[in-house]
Amino acid sequence: MSETQVVESVSADNVRRYVEYVCEHIPSRLAGSENALRMARYNADALRAVGVEAAVQELEALVSFPRAGKLSVLAPRRLAIDAFTSGHSVETSGRALRGDLVYVGSGSESDLAGKDVAGKIVLCEISYSPARMEKQRIAANHRAIGAVMMNWGSPTDTSLPFGSIKPAWGNPTPQTWRDEMPRLPSVGVSRSSGLMLKELCASGRVEVAIETDVDNVWRPVQITVGEIQAPQSEDFVIVGGHQDSWYGAAATDNAAGNGCMVELARVFNAHRDGLARGILFGFWTAHETGTMAGSTWFVDRNWDRLRRHAIAYLLIDQPACTGTTRWLTTSNLEMRRFHQGVERRYLQVPSDWKPQKKGGDASFFGLGVPMLYGMGAFTQQELHASADANLGWWHHSLECTADKVDFAWMQPHLRVYAAWLWNLCTAPILPFDFTAVAQQFAIRLEDLARRDGENLLGLAEVAARSRELERGVARVDEAASRWRNRYRAQDADSQGAAALINRCLKRLSNTLIPIQSTVKGVYGHDPYGFTPQLSAIPCLYDVAGWLDAERGSEAWLLLGTQLRRERNRVADAVDDACEVVVATLSQLGE
Repeated sequence: MSETQVVESVSADNVRRYVEYVCEHIPSRLAGSENALRMARYNADALRAVGVEAAVQELEALVSFPRAGKLSVLAPRRLAIDAFTSGHSVETSGRALRGDLVYVGSGSESDLAGKDVAGKIVLCEISYSPARMEKQRIAANHRAIGAVMMNWGSPTDTSLPFGSIKPAWGNPTPQTWRDEMPRLPSVGVSRSSGLMLKELCASGRVEVAIETDVDNVWRPVQITVGEIQAPQSEDFVIVGGHQDSWYGAAATDNAAGNGCMVELARVFNAHRDGLARGILFGFWTAHETGTMAGSTWFVDRNWDRLRRHAIAYLLIDQPACTGTTRWLTTSNLEMRRFHQGVERRYLQVPSDWKPQKKGGDASFFGLGVPMLYGMGAFTQQELHASADANLGWWHHSLECTADKVDFAWMQPHLRVYAAWLWNLCTAPILPFDFTAVAQQFAIRLEDLARRDGENLLGLAEVAARSRELERGVARVDEAASRWRNRYRAQDADSQGAAALINRCLKRLSNTLIPIQSTVKGVYGHDPYGFTPQLSAIPCLYDVAGWLDAERGSEAWLLLGTQLRRERNRVADAVDDACEVVVATLSQLGE
């Protein structure tokens, strides 16, 4: 049994058969619908057919069933435009919402800077900078009264976009119900219609009216979970992807990803006796219309086990999109060296990397479980021509059919996924490196400390402590490298060193990822696409703005109190990580 054997066993033909069946027989898999239940059962049966135990688990989730909306131009001329209501939109209850239309680009904070959108309807570009949910949140904070989302694609594309605007991650709590639910009526329009509206806005005042039609309801929804247990370990890797979809075939999003998961389950179950760690397959739901309600519920219900034994999360969503010719992996920084080594072995195309942010079904960040997500990508020239349609111009539309999956390209995807998973499940020592993580902390904190020249927040001390962490982690990484070589050469007498190092690496992930990648930390979830997540240590995102604010003002005092507490949280995490490192080095005799 070897990596090569596993990699050579995966078959894109099996994925093709899966995708073609699902697209033909189970289309329009909206969470809470009959077809979504059929899909959950189908995936459970598919896992059982390859020898993997599986179960369908049900939960209550707040989901959305949007329908066609209305958009009318009232001035400077009258015009009716096809539109589709955004998921979780505020309902206009049969009465048109009228207002002036203002084009705001991608709808980010910087796009709205200097624009008066109060009492107006914003026209946003659909892109992932920021996500739809964040566009809505920002527009509402600027006192807009409605939103029109312009689809991506070529200037002549007429596809209407589906998509949710609910920022609250997972099922809402009393706090997120109050602070993070949608506040605006919103509709989506095609690229060609949106560009026409943009031109009108550039020429003068434009008045529009929008009507929404949507049911936002609590419904029973289902996830499917299967598991391959390792013979002698309780630790496991999570392989996840959503099984719900928007209307239509939804081939790339995410029938193709589900097909990959079933194929990996088939191959790895055949090699289960060689696994040092198990594999848990999670087919999530309420991804599209519940903002990750399924995966979030799974985390909440399985917290203790996940906290102790989940070592990594491989997300598979929209693999092998037609027309992609590059490879892009997003991951937590400690995994970068490992997965890029695999990519160099199995890919013949240019590869890129970006830090993993809390998007998709990244519901495991609070737990501190590192994540990686890789798939084909378009060139920059192609993205520019399609208004940044990084998931294909057909994404979230009725055009997402089986021809949008490139099954020849699927085979390299499967090979990479299989190699990633094999190494995560069999390596005596986890393939993580934390030196770069500690460096990222130190660089970010030193930059903020320089800006805070008077050290009002006490960041200089945390930055210095982060450099201590960097030095300690470098020693752990060096020791891990030596021990990997010894295990590779079968020169290790026992698993004692591996157990010590793996415990340290898991604790570092648990401690640092919630600080590295989230604002709310361990026990909450940031709103989807939350702007501060674009920075390292996002809970300190507001430091720069606070330093530039009027000193002594009420706003300055309020935010200063919050930032001091966030600084303390970061300091504790760095200290905890240092203690783990020191204890591990002592136990290893380093």
